[in-house]
Amino acid sequence: MQASIQQLLLSSSLLLLLACGNNSMVDKKKEELSKLKAQQLSTTEQIAKLEKEILQLDSTAIPPEKPKLVVTAPLNTAPFTHYIDLQGKIEAVNISYVTPRGMGGQVRAIYVKQGDQVAKGKLLLKLDDAVIHQQLQTAKTQLDYAKNLYNRQKNLWDQNIGTEVQLITAKNNVDQAERQIGILEEQLAMTNVYAQVSGIADEVNIKVGETFTGSPMNGIRIVNTSDLKAVAQVPENYLERVKVGSPVKVILPDINKSFSTKVSVSGKLIDPNSRSFYIESKMPADKMVRPNQIANIRIEDYTVKDAITIPVNTLQNDEKGKFVLVAVNEGGKLRAKKRPVETGELYGNELEIHKGLQAGDQLITEGFQGLYDGQLITTSL
Repeated sequence: MQASIQQLLLSSSLLLLLACGNNSMVDKKKEELSKLKAQQLSTTEQIAKLEKEILQLDSTAIPPEKPKLVVTAPLNTAPFTHYIDLQGKIEAVNISYVTPRGMGGQVRAIYVKQGDQVAKGKLLLKLDDAVIHQQLQTAKTQLDYAKNLYNRQKNLWDQNIGTEVQLITAKNNVDQAERQIGILEEQLAMTNVYAQVSGIADEVNIKVGETFTGSPMNGIRIVNTSDLKAVAQVPENYLERVKVGSPVKVILPDINKSFSTKVSVSGKLIDPNSRSFYIESKMPADKMVRPNQIANIRIEDYTVKDAITIPVNTLQNDEKGKFVLVAVNEGGKLRAKKRPVETGELYGNELEIHKGLQAGDQLITEGFQGLYDGQLITTSL
């Protein structure tokens, strides 16, 4: 048994060493390939330079250069905007869980069903009120008795019979009975449960005979669908770029609609699990927009009025840095020229260029692979 375990551990160690060795070998091969490509480009450019110099000395020494077919596009300045693309959803600003004003009670009648439009003040439930009715009848009888005693005591007092304390005590008994009736009438009113907000009865999870306490799992939920918001979680690395007032485009793919709005709330805390913060944007009223709809949230965080942009696939790298190839007319011939560039923001396929290009340059967009600086090119056969 012990020998089998040792053999298993030895096999695992060998596999681990082989995996590490393979990864190291792949990285080494990649590095060699990168160096060879850089050497190839340098060698090609040196060859072209020598051929050009030889042609100047002896035009018959080297066969005429054949131009390479390319496609070019003129560069122009245009507005450039960078967006943060997120997935969010639509939520209602006001979601109300109906609760009783008192301790609740057994349901005797329900006057709403799921999906109903509910106006503020609408009667939703009727709770059991039998005991309170009995208590109220008893209290009214006690009030009548207290009033009768007070009237008798007052008549005696008016005839200078009895004491003032007896009259005051009789009056206090009347007041206490009236206050008790007021309390019982208020408790009776609490057996009627009304809607405190207008909206849609999104959930009705209560039945006649059950005890209603206002629990979300066993009650009524009202959603105000006329007041909605789009919400999303933004990665924390955008904390300084997303603020209240940032323009937002909310796209609802299921109904093929989009809305322009702004960030109305930007959270100040970072969720430790997702490393993101909360934002919300108020939505304009629209009958097609519903709570819990999936929304694509596009936050504008960077914009330039006049920018030079290029397709990102035309950007190349060598040992000196980033560059693109442009078509330049030299002595009546079209040649490819390297232009070192300083890049900015990337959105979609468009890459912003800060330095190195200007409006009017002819960017080589197709056939640039393998071109060297100064190579003869053509845009037509």
